[in-house]
Amino acid sequence: MTQTPDFAPVVSFDGAVKHYGSVRAVDGIDLAVRRGETVALLGRNGAGKSSTIGLLLGLDEPDAGQVRLFGDTPGRAVRAGRIGAMLQDGSGVPRITVRELIAFVASTYPRPMPVAEALALAGLTGFAGRRVDKLSGGQTQRVRFAVALAGNPELLVLDEPTAALDVEARRAFWASMRSYAARGNTVLFSTHYLTEADENADRIVVLDAGRIVADGSGEHIKQSVGGGLVAFDLAGSGTEGLAQLPGVTSIEIHGDRARLRSDDSDATVTALAARGAIRRLEVSPASLEDAFLSLTAHGSTAPASTAPASTHESETV
Repeated sequence: MTQTPDFAPVVSFDGAVKHYGSVRAVDGIDLAVRRGETVALLGRNGAGKSSTIGLLLGLDEPDAGQVRLFGDTPGRAVRAGRIGAMLQDGSGVPRITVRELIAFVASTYPRPMPVAEALALAGLTGFAGRRVDKLSGGQTQRVRFAVALAGNPELLVLDEPTAALDVEARRAFWASMRSYAARGNTVLFSTHYLTEADENADRIVVLDAGRIVADGSGEHIKQSVGGGLVAFDLAGSGTEGLAQLPGVTSIEIHGDRARLRSDDSDATVTALAARGAIRRLEVSPASLEDAFLSLTAHGSTAPASTAPASTHESETV
């Protein structure tokens, strides 16, 4: 097997286009991911994430442009065992234990990961003897992760990897992922949890309407939209005139507290101060959620929703 030089892209999209009927799901994507990077793929539903992953794994062929993995076609790279994938689809295999399943999958690869190691990384050591079709949703998700690891891949592709996991399991998952990436492996994952992307990705790629609209570190993307959030107590003063303050782009009212999104926080605060005393003023920079909503505002009219309070993370629809 030909080894890819460390400086060469592990993943390369060159003007990739994919249509489904009249829908242009992937619209001329150019993307290079290098060895050792952990990259998050973000986008609203229908933005092209799943179609992009399908092209990456060779599940679909581009209608124009090309996709290369390790300098070769996706199909050849997959058959060589250089890629592991954790997808959302799939059901449990009846009457087989977790250990038996992972051992079987590992046996199909040329240089598999030891079964015990794959089970440990996926947090499944204690469930190894349990039947796959008797597991909970979160445990089944861990099995998908172990299956993706079984071939000891150089590139791991994960589609919504922490769906169905509770907070503790999600933390353990990302600890395992960071350990795996630290070995020099490459990870590309899609997620609806923006905080996960911000905390665990070296680089974030935002898709909208099949195109890349942002590509960089989380900090770079947050800075690119500028502005931030200005919050304060109304103290019974009402909301009249807030929308006309300099820099204000939107207003949210929660009880007696106002939250103003502004593209010029300094100007907004100065104008607020001129109106009188400001109680419990809080000024914070743009979050990844702010940046995401700004970058994808034209791709969908659906608002972002909030994940359960116990997760403290935002989830896009």
